[in-house]
Amino acid sequence: MTSLVLASELTKRVVVTLGGEAVAQIKDTVFDAGAGRVTGFTLSGRGLLSGPLKQALPFSGVHAVGPSAVMIPSEAVLEDRDAVVRSGDAGHGQVIGAPVVTDEGTEVGTVRDVVIEAGTGGRVIGFEIAANENLDRRQRKVFIPRGQTLSVSGQALVVPARASHFVAEDLPSFGAQVEAFHAQTGRPYADTRSPVEGGLA
Repeated sequence: MTSLVLASELTKRVVVTLGGEAVAQIKDTVFDAGAGRVTGFTLSGRGLLSGPLKQALPFSGVHAVGPSAVMIPSEAVLEDRDAVVRSGDAGHGQVIGAPVVTDEGTEVGTVRDVVIEAGTGGRVIGFEIAANENLDRRQRKVFIPRGQTLSVSGQALVVPARASHFVAEDLPSFGAQVEAFHAQTGRPYADTRSPVEGGLA
């Protein structure tokens, strides 16, 4: 499986062209909850006194999300910020802190972060949650796979009840749990949209 990254870890990650020029840093992640995918990033300049940029980075312009930098072919892929933000919802706390409820109606915790495939996909594959006693008696931080469709609103994130059998205690082991979850359901994530959209962090 492709390596995984938390959405919060992308904030302030430097944006570098394949020619080696650092052109910006990530400010916010733009997220289409219905599609379960990152659609782009708002940007800020580099350095302590740099503010938000008028240009943003659509995910279609990303060459790769690496462990230290987001790589782009060149600055030509940057687009108007408003156009990129309209392609999804910029994150402003609509998902982080939301209760996580199974499709059988059991609340299992609250969202702490969003797990994204690194590389070129931008696919959201699960969530880091603060588990409650219904999921984990010790109420630890765990990772849980997302379902085939993703229902997110400001009120709750809905996951399949069977996903609670595939939680991981850490991000490195989460990839194997996601693969096991898919093997059981026999259906990888679709790109179909649900009618509900939300922000990220």
